[in-house]
Amino acid sequence: MAKTTDSASTEASQPKRGLFSRKPKAEKAAKEPGRLKQLGQVFQMTRKNDPMVVWLMLLAFLGAIVLGLLISLLLPGNNWITALLISIPVGLLGATMILSRRAERAAFSQLEGRPGAAGAAMSVLRRGWILKDQPVAVSPRTQDLVFLAIGRAGVVLVTEGPISRVKPLVDAERRRLGRVLPNVPIHVVNAGNDEGQVPLAAVGKKMKKLPKAITKLEVSAVDKRISTLGSAKLPIPKGIDPTRARPSRRSGR
Repeated sequence: MAKTTDSASTEASQPKRGLFSRKPKAEKAAKEPGRLKQLGQVFQMTRKNDPMVVWLMLLAFLGAIVLGLLISLLLPGNNWITALLISIPVGLLGATMILSRRAERAAFSQLEGRPGAAGAAMSVLRRGWILKDQPVAVSPRTQDLVFLAIGRAGVVLVTEGPISRVKPLVDAERRRLGRVLPNVPIHVVNAGNDEGQVPLAAVGKKMKKLPKAITKLEVSAVDKRISTLGSAKLPIPKGIDPTRARPSRRSGR
């Protein structure tokens, strides 16, 4: 009986959670890491792929402090404390900017040679662009891919694979889109490191530099037309002879 009363008293002493009671802060912190922790993870990942990032960040931080002190010496009053209060945040900002650029390069270097790298390279585009996560054309024999994006420049096809080998997929996709989008320009960006291709890190920049041809309202209208066209698309990839190359059942599963 003593054991039962002790267990009952301990259960009574513990607060009961209601149906709509809030979760403890410790559980939320375990699920969602803070910004400092995320920044630390990005720094560790970048340092593994780019050891020079540590020295560049340190150079930017110390350079901002030295520059601030030199300016304070030239100004009347020689208030070096104020210069430090201003230059330290500026140095931290410069170091963070260097980390973000180097982290982006490190992330793209890890994507090299992986399937779907061309589609991931478009993820740097944000406002004004509609990106399709799944490729619009696939070669089951060579694993070449064609991704699609819609923006103010029109329709952009981003290829993954050698240019000569991807060309039949691109030509077939252009014909397919030209039936419903006769007045919308269709651009092609070949992602890769070979001659005539654009490196993964420069794919987003290349797409941003394309001339604007349609309005923001027309971007959504083009997306709707392509969506209706995609629903009627055959599962056989364009540019592949189904009698010579058939996708395996295992890959279909």
